[in-house]
Amino acid sequence: MAKWAQLMLNESNTMTMQFLSLFHDLTLVVIILILFFVSGISLFMMTNKLISDSPIVTMMEVIWTVIPMLILLILGNPIFKYLMLMEESDPYMTFKAMGHQWYWSYEIADTEISFNSYMVPNPWLGEYRLLESDHRMILPYNKNIQTLISATDVLHCWTLPSVGVKADAVPGRLNQVFFQIMRPGVMYGQCSEICGSNHTYMPITVEAIKPEFFYNWIKEMKLEM
Repeated sequence: MAKWAQLMLNESNTMTMQFLSLFHDLTLVVIILILFFVSGISLFMMTNKLISDSPIVTMMEVIWTVIPMLILLILGNPIFKYLMLMEESDPYMTFKAMGHQWYWSYEIADTEISFNSYMVPNPWLGEYRLLESDHRMILPYNKNIQTLISATDVLHCWTLPSVGVKADAVPGRLNQVFFQIMRPGVMYGQCSEICGSNHTYMPITVEAIKPEFFYNWIKEMKLEM
């Protein structure tokens, strides 16, 4: 999760988020190099009195048109790989996240398990402020998971930064995302679409555990219902 004075992105817990972090670093380096290159040429042009005011030759125009196109193609090529990783695949399990004003509800497919997840009030906190919920969504790690996302009232957005997931929750429409959590742990997110006065009080808390522990959790939830 994010920490005070953090400069980089959250620690990745999926392959797609690792790819996004690496792509972010690569793009940032390329942008900085272009900035220094263009700034150097501009400074040279402004300070050198021997620069000719005659029209630039056609070859130079071709070069500074083709090179930016090649840079964009090189940077755009990894995006296709990322889009392929997001393609529909055979999921180990499916659950639905529904956005409400101002909480989330979850339903696990092929079971009768459903529950609401509210933010833990400040007086009860022993965890992170505005990020901890009273009912965490429990998921198995190292398994392909499908998430169906929608809303019942207004626009919301189900976001888990360390997983690399950000999907709009639109009333009357189902959006889907696929991800595979690599390590056990607790991941935090929040609604990323302004949805009313309590928009900041819609935390998303996902806990990844071993598949065998996940089965035990399913059994316990069924007994409680």
